[in-house]
Amino acid sequence: MAAAVALLWLFLIQQGLMFKYCIVSASSSSCSGSIVRTQGTHFARNGRPVYLNGFNAYWMLMAAADASTAKNVTGAFRQASSVGMNVARTWAFNDGAGSYKPLQISPGVYDESVFRGLDFVISEAGRYGIYVILGLVNNYKELGGRPQYVEWAKERGQNVSEDDDFYTNAVVKGYYKNHVQVVVRRVNTITGVAYKDDPTIFAWELMNEPRSNDYSGALLQMAAYLKSIDGCHMLEVGLEGFYGESKKDLNPNGLLFGTDFLTNNQVPQIDFATTHLYADQWYLLYITRSSIFDYLINI
Repeated sequence: MAAAVALLWLFLIQQGLMFKYCIVSASSSSCSGSIVRTQGTHFARNGRPVYLNGFNAYWMLMAAADASTAKNVTGAFRQASSVGMNVARTWAFNDGAGSYKPLQISPGVYDESVFRGLDFVISEAGRYGIYVILGLVNNYKELGGRPQYVEWAKERGQNVSEDDDFYTNAVVKGYYKNHVQVVVRRVNTITGVAYKDDPTIFAWELMNEPRSNDYSGALLQMAAYLKSIDGCHMLEVGLEGFYGESKKDLNPNGLLFGTDFLTNNQVPQIDFATTHLYADQWYLLYITRSSIFDYLINI
């Protein structure tokens, strides 16, 4: 991470604290100024700084796809807006026929009614002045994730045996790239705006908490393809924040989950970094607020 990285804001999400950093990123002159970009160590829209306060709401896609619960999406955005929140992180995935309200039933096969639910989520967010960060796949088996992609390839005769084949097998990677393309190029049936052009979308997230058995983090780079489709919206990895082998002593209890916060966030296509903190699970010792900030300042 470059020395110029600055702590911009933090907010409490359902799983724990998420610290956000804005890092310098080259902007495209062809992008609409209404799409939030990085400007030095700040976020900016139409040349003016953007400051954020938000929440995590993974459930919105499924809720919006059911007429009896879609109102909960509207209610959440209304309530969030009323207390000054202006960004929500939610999923643009739900993989596999075995999931409730799956978006992607099988590779490249989508349930249009569920996709319209995602259209509704984005439309309602815009109506209440809230940006959305959209995750594109899960690391875990919940809602399909990496395991479902690998299983799909296995069902089609691929010699794959573990979740890490998601990063290396050409067929599995093809499934993921196709999903990225379908979502990013989707035209919202409510607003008529393509997702790749929608200023309501704050950023894309490559994966929710990606992990790998390759502790160098080399397998986790999937940013270039997405940026080749949408070079205007920002992109973040979705990392929890663990260091790799070289700095594992800085991880809580020396934990290693196959990612490297520094390496992955130095990829040119990544615009800002995130960390997820589960202090109650990772730390045996009590860490004060001041010591956390001292630690962040010195990384």
